[in-house]
Amino acid sequence: MNNLEREIIREIGTITRCINSISDIKYKNINLQKGQFIFLIRVCENPGINQRDLSKLLKVDKTTTAKAIQKLIGVGYIERKEDSVDKRMWRLYPLKKAHEAYDYIIEEENRVNKDYYNNFDKEEKNSLHKLLKKLSKNIEADCDKTK
Repeated sequence: MNNLEREIIREIGTITRCINSISDIKYKNINLQKGQFIFLIRVCENPGINQRDLSKLLKVDKTTTAKAIQKLIGVGYIERKEDSVDKRMWRLYPLKKAHEAYDYIIEEENRVNKDYYNNFDKEEKNSLHKLLKKLSKNIEADCDKTK
């Protein structure tokens, strides 16, 4: 790996850590901790998803998902219901409180995106998106292979 490639990955890591730190602080007031907001978002966007598929979607291990889901159930954001066909599977559904938090999170995300993309024109945003999707695909392939 050359210096430029290493620096790109490090910049992405810095961005990720900053966004997670900012989010953890901002969402503390709605009783969300340590990245739980992303689990809440995905359950709201995919009602009825099971934990295994949620783990795959978020590219995290099952234990991390299980802990986050337990905490979200404990604070009244989501509920777990037994699958009507496969009694061994449990489906996750957002409660009213989750929908309210989701609206708040998306509103906040939309607000800060204006700052994050300050000085970017439409072409630059499109190029960045295209390049990140390409990089993400390569990284996800390695992640799947490693697991």
